[in-house]
Amino acid sequence: MQSFLPLEWCSVVLCFSLMAFNFFHLLANFHLGHLWSILLSIVGGILTADFASGLVHWGADSWGSVDLPIFGKAFIRPFREHHIDPTAITRHDFIETNGDNCMLTILPLAHMAFSFLALSPAEVYHSYPWYCFLFALAIFVTLTNQIHKWSHTYFGLPRWVVFLQDCKIILPRKHHRVHHVSPHETYFCITTGWLNYPLERFGFWKNLEDLIQSVTGEKPRADDLKWAEKVQ
Repeated sequence: MQSFLPLEWCSVVLCFSLMAFNFFHLLANFHLGHLWSILLSIVGGILTADFASGLVHWGADSWGSVDLPIFGKAFIRPFREHHIDPTAITRHDFIETNGDNCMLTILPLAHMAFSFLALSPAEVYHSYPWYCFLFALAIFVTLTNQIHKWSHTYFGLPRWVVFLQDCKIILPRKHHRVHHVSPHETYFCITTGWLNYPLERFGFWKNLEDLIQSVTGEKPRADDLKWAEKVQ
């Protein structure tokens, strides 16, 4: 992990610098005529981030093996270990927690920053709702791991974080506990958790798993159960 620390530091600094730059230009180009489209775009960005977190979480929890070359150790194993020791994430520092997600959002944030510099005011005005969607999406994708960490932190959280959890603006602690009931087959969205109930209500993950199993013959979470038994 230490060998990646300089890259993660650079990613965090660059990501938050781009966020600040883009936020300044969003404020500078704000028009009341966009108000409703701005609100819809922000909500759409948050929902997209929440669904993306669920899709990634579901994929890593349900499919593949920790024994897969590179991908298994680097990506799948942390999700499986998280089921054994859910509070381990609370012992990660800010850079370790958020470095990877910051890397993901640098390119779209950089493209957005370039657009503010290169486009005319009329072109920016025309695309403003899209930039609001992209900015909300980037913020919530960037902070997904931090929000997930807070959902496992029961002591010492800042009051404003607890307030956001209580208002369900970010993933509440009690809400996320549903996922940690074995066999970890529901409530995969870990950004806001807004989509967990409707996706569960319509059996989205179960239907998708049944489809994949019928095509491939692979059973979801089979390796997750083996991993838990091996550790225990």
